[in-house]
Amino acid sequence: MIEGLNWDIPLWLAALLGGLLGLVIGSFLATLLIRWPKGERALAGRSRCDACEAVLGPLDLVPVLSWLLRRGRCRRCGAAIDRRHLAIELAAALIGVVAALAHPLPLALVTAGLGWWLLLAAALDVQEQWLPDLLTLPLILLGFAAAWAGFGPPLGERLWGAGIGWASLEAIRWSYRLSRGREGMGGGDPKLFAAAGAWAGVWNLPVILLCAGLLGIAAALTMMLRGQKVEAGTRLPLGTLLALALWPAWLLVAIQPSAILGLL
Repeated sequence: MIEGLNWDIPLWLAALLGGLLGLVIGSFLATLLIRWPKGERALAGRSRCDACEAVLGPLDLVPVLSWLLRRGRCRRCGAAIDRRHLAIELAAALIGVVAALAHPLPLALVTAGLGWWLLLAAALDVQEQWLPDLLTLPLILLGFAAAWAGFGPPLGERLWGAGIGWASLEAIRWSYRLSRGREGMGGGDPKLFAAAGAWAGVWNLPVILLCAGLLGIAAALTMMLRGQKVEAGTRLPLGTLLALALWPAWLLVAIQPSAILGLL
């Protein structure tokens, strides 16, 4: 664990800094969310309007504030700015604030980083039903690195968690494919569940999976209330559900590794 540094700052200041950092990170994540599925580089060239391709200046790139001042439209062509920018920036800011309030530094930075990573994964899975290996596999290694740094459950539990997490969903995925003759789960979902095990440990996997299932039921009920048809073949983004369940679990187990075992 990092030692020898004085991280003692007022809670309100930590929350403020977490929110501001989240806005900046969220601006990048939103650009990545829009460009990555198109095969474009998020860091290639200067920021530009998605409609007219005009290069954006510094005043156009202030997270949230620029969107509000421009009333959600490009000041050059008048085209509507993709609302994903605003949504991701606000979500990333909230993650930064919650992490700062929930955990002391430097653990808060680890918690926020995990939250921002999962935010991108969740948004990509909702939007594209896609969990790229560049997101899921490094997240497994980062979970092990967090254990080495002394944050959360011990490394042994996380090694077992990653292995069992991947194997359990991969077995379900292949069983469904063999019995139904079609895919029922994406290949990225078992890898993300492995990442859940690498962060929260093997003993917390059942609770994470249960919470993801409950979130899925809530999503299905919401769809029905909106008049959408929900059938046996209706696909819900499991990766998104797992991401939404993992981060709150980490908030608990990072301080006390057995904190959510009582929910079993």
